[in-house]
Amino acid sequence: MAVFSGKWSVFLQRLQLLVALARAPFLLLALPSIGLAIAWCQTQAAAPVSFTDSLLVLLAAVAAQVSVNAFNEYEDFCSGLDQQTRRTAFSGGSGALPAQPHLLPWALWLGCLSLLVVALIGMYFLLQRPEAFWGLLLIGGLGSALILLYTPLLTRYPWLCLVAPGLSFGPLMVAGGVLALGGAVSLPLMLLALVPFFLSNNLLLLNQFPDIEADRLVGRRTLPMLLSQQQALALLLVQWLAPLLLTSLLVIWGVLPGTCLLVWLASPLIVYLWFGCRRAALQMPALLPWLACNVLLALLLPVLLLVGWLAEADWLR
Repeated sequence: MAVFSGKWSVFLQRLQLLVALARAPFLLLALPSIGLAIAWCQTQAAAPVSFTDSLLVLLAAVAAQVSVNAFNEYEDFCSGLDQQTRRTAFSGGSGALPAQPHLLPWALWLGCLSLLVVALIGMYFLLQRPEAFWGLLLIGGLGSALILLYTPLLTRYPWLCLVAPGLSFGPLMVAGGVLALGGAVSLPLMLLALVPFFLSNNLLLLNQFPDIEADRLVGRRTLPMLLSQQQALALLLVQWLAPLLLTSLLVIWGVLPGTCLLVWLASPLIVYLWFGCRRAALQMPALLPWLACNVLLALLLPVLLLVGWLAEADWLR
């Protein structure tokens, strides 16, 4: 009995490590992006979207996020960044590897296996959707490149580092999901994909401010190192407001129903968040509650868009 109890304890510890390396709380960010892809296909398609295919697309998106998170944890520990950062719930890594450095290979294996899951699901859809073969291959290739190159390469280029998360959660996930589910890519779809693009960019951008000095020590060049406080605040505001304006434009064009203007309910939160960041001067520890508020906004705004969209959806009636 004691042996079983000991093995169970070890299993739970390692499971906890894997959950930490995957940054499980942040995996929710993939849900709105795939939700937009599914809603688009349901609106445009003559036949209902396959439930199984929808689950596979969601699994691929979450696995891609797990992969980049695990590789990032691995690289941050190997570079010494983990020893330099002051950890928060939103920045500085999970802290799992500094606490258990002997389990470093687990992070690498988690990243590789998660990427393999993405590749296998991608191959399935390449066979299922021959008409979208090249589009899916391009999106899959770009997505894989972002996963593998983000930490070792893209963090050296400030503007590429800024848009990498936005490209992943925006155009790649949304357009890739639509193609995988049998839909077609169009200009209105790409404008819709810019909603999570801007929100995801800001999510990473704000989370980089607590790590400026630590990032500099390991050779990273992030945008907060280059921008003044006023420039950073202006960029944050533009990227928070852009999803509201894009949604309004798509409603005016008749692409989205008027109920999608529900996204404007997030505008008080944007104002509150921006003034909070300004008062905090983008400095810790005063910035900490605004990091949490930023995560809330990144989830809330696309959910409001989806709720408004579903309220007018014929296929739900």
